[in-house]
Amino acid sequence: MILAAGLGTRLGELTRDRPKALIDVGGIPVLERVARRLIEAGADHLIVNVHHHADQIIDFVRSRDDFGVDVSFSLEETAPLETGGGLLHARPLFRRDGSFFLHNVDVLCDVNLYAMYTAHVHTGALASLAVHRRKSTRQLLFDEHGLCGRLDTRAGGRAEVHTDCLDPVPYAFAGIHVISPALLDMITETGAFSIIDVYLRLASEGRPIARYDIGSAKWFEIGSPERLEEARQAFS
Repeated sequence: MILAAGLGTRLGELTRDRPKALIDVGGIPVLERVARRLIEAGADHLIVNVHHHADQIIDFVRSRDDFGVDVSFSLEETAPLETGGGLLHARPLFRRDGSFFLHNVDVLCDVNLYAMYTAHVHTGALASLAVHRRKSTRQLLFDEHGLCGRLDTRAGGRAEVHTDCLDPVPYAFAGIHVISPALLDMITETGAFSIIDVYLRLASEGRPIARYDIGSAKWFEIGSPERLEEARQAFS
């Protein structure tokens, strides 16, 4: 599933008349870059959630012959439902015949996605989150057992989700997940919410949420004009 329903407000005028998903990097819209990366890793069914300029996204994908795979769209009509709400809204579209990727449309990364998928399957975790060590005001905390909390310096606080969290290490989330289908039926949250809230709740219940360190893989998040320009220079 590709998360493409966001408004892209931080990109200013660039997203006034088009969705962030169709912003180009190196002459190719980021949606197409992400889609083809997932297909190269083995995906044969894509779900794309849409809201802002939804028709443009749908028309673009159709113009590319659905990238040669089966594509479904999850329309969030009233407002974007965030990562967790978007996943819940799209739940009926999943085949549930295996674990699946959840990928932010504004993240470009050259990590080996097939290796990440394989590692997830071997861990037996409900979800594996791509993470790395970089400066960020928001960090996820992991110990040897998996996710155990988060740190948000903007709020000035730290919240650990269980008391036996030993020597937690902070990592920045990279916007790529591999999720086991069983997690779909464990979502009790409603409305618009972050999938990270679901992970933290499940971790507090003793459910395994693993990390997958992408190490030195190239990673770009095009959420601002400055970051977009960095990505364009790298892909030029």
